[in-house]
Amino acid sequence: MPEEQNQAVMAVDELQAIIQRCQILEEADFKGEDFNLFLVAGQKCLEDGYAAQLLEVIQNEKNKVIIKNMGWNLISPLVRCIFLYEREDDKREHCLKILDQLAQLCNPKELFLGLLEQIEQTSGEQVCKTVLLLLQPLQTVLLKLQNKKAYSVGLSLAVIMNQLTPLPVPYTKQQIQEDKFGLCRCCSAVVDFAKPFVTEVVKNMEKLPEYNDMELKEELIKFCMKSLKYPLLTAQLEQLEGVEEHPFRRFAAEIISILWNIRELMPLVVLHRKGKSSHWETQEFADIEQKNIADSLACLSYLMFVHHFGIDSFPMVFSPSYLLQCNMTHIEVLLKRTEESMLSKGLDLFESCLLRMEDNSLLHQYLELRDFINVPQDLVKVMTLCPMEHMRKKSLNILQLFIDKFDVEGKYTLFRCLLKTSNHAGVEGYIIKNIKDQIHLSLTKECDNIWFTGHHLISLLDLVLSLPEGAETDLLQNSDRIMASLNLLRYLVIKDCESDNQTGVWTMLAKIEQNFLKPLHVGLNMSKAHYEAEIKNKKENRRDAHSSNTICSLTVSGEKMPAMTTEMQLQVLDSALFTFDLIESVLARVEELIEVKIKAAVDENS
Repeated sequence: MPEEQNQAVMAVDELQAIIQRCQILEEADFKGEDFNLFLVAGQKCLEDGYAAQLLEVIQNEKNKVIIKNMGWNLISPLVRCIFLYEREDDKREHCLKILDQLAQLCNPKELFLGLLEQIEQTSGEQVCKTVLLLLQPLQTVLLKLQNKKAYSVGLSLAVIMNQLTPLPVPYTKQQIQEDKFGLCRCCSAVVDFAKPFVTEVVKNMEKLPEYNDMELKEELIKFCMKSLKYPLLTAQLEQLEGVEEHPFRRFAAEIISILWNIRELMPLVVLHRKGKSSHWETQEFADIEQKNIADSLACLSYLMFVHHFGIDSFPMVFSPSYLLQCNMTHIEVLLKRTEESMLSKGLDLFESCLLRMEDNSLLHQYLELRDFINVPQDLVKVMTLCPMEHMRKKSLNILQLFIDKFDVEGKYTLFRCLLKTSNHAGVEGYIIKNIKDQIHLSLTKECDNIWFTGHHLISLLDLVLSLPEGAETDLLQNSDRIMASLNLLRYLVIKDCESDNQTGVWTMLAKIEQNFLKPLHVGLNMSKAHYEAEIKNKKENRRDAHSSNTICSLTVSGEKMPAMTTEMQLQVLDSALFTFDLIESVLARVEELIEVKIKAAVDENS
């Protein structure tokens, strides 16, 4: 015990010695050696557990000038000791009081740099702990700054957000409640940190309607844009059962509130105002900035139109079709992403905009806009390539919703576009079914519909009632499209009499036989012969090998199948033959109907 007391005396004595030496010096006479001695002595007091004595020295009025100039040096060892004494309440309490005193007494500029450096140097699990610890003193210091205040606030927010960005965003209810890295708490604290500066901008705008000092306002916009990109673009924002206050929903509401208070919410949502652009030396960095801005604006629209954050302040003067137009750029941005959290936001935003509209109310002229062509194509990619089944199903439902909203000419134009661009037999089959539904409406309603009857329909049927590569077309790969086309043709032959010929199908019958029916017959014969030979070959090989469990490879429809036993391969080949039989059966029925209709017409005329 006496030895420990001696060490305490030594540590405190060293500190007192340097303090006494500096007390007799003028502020301008402090040398680098004095700073170093103060740092070493102060650090020793902290590390040896004598924070109480160091606090007394700092609180002593006589040492005010010394602490003002040298105190900021203690930030690094002080933070280290605060974390070290996590379970020693007295020592930790003294360290926290020292931190508070330094924030009050030190040169704001020097302490600002010291605090920022400490935040910047931390990593991993210590990031949020450090940020939460230093936000309050950093705010205190920034409020004292006279020069370059906006720049310093912006730099602080940028450093904090850059440090938080690598942290994983908790997604599930359990992860959010656990908040392993402290990100949820940090988001709440960072918003509170920014509030005094928001208030300052708001007050200045109220005092001076022509308020031109945009610097602080621009820094706050940058912070909000970064927050929208991370963590909000990645975060799960649905209400969670059992979670009283969803941290990311609160954070989203606060970010929207900041933008509203500084009068930037509407310019961003409606006009897509992006703030001042940085001047980058290379195009690569400029492109990255533009991509980040696009992500942020997409997230902002998602928050407003899906979760209705800030919607009360949104003017209700815009038509649903105009809101869809405004959001199509954002929807396109989100649908191009592969991450579930972002892709789902794109689907939700698209669906939300469409549900505001009446069926058949979207004018065909909108398809002259690039986004209105790109988005359905992106939707098709989600439908066909996304590994998540629920996403594929939802995207299909939204595509149908999109189709339903267009006027008749819009539907016609969209069908042509998707037939030419989807490159997927399943999607083409789905579009052909929609074409059949529109023809049915045209034939059963009294009103004229020029787009799904007559010469317009003939032009569309040219696309539908044909084989992409004639008799060489892969019938198995294109079976969905072929079956839909045959069903459409069967419907037309049944519903449209040759004497009426409203659809024009009887006019183009010879062309249909030449481009579709005859090549389909040839293709079916070739395909069936090929697959039957393949089955015969497999069965012979199986007998030779005396086992049906031999693993081998098989190519079906141009794609190599996973390794499988001979028995499994035979099942695949039988399934293909069944598909060909089904196509052949419908084809025979269509040809039979055509023959019957033609014979009836001949009999009627004779």
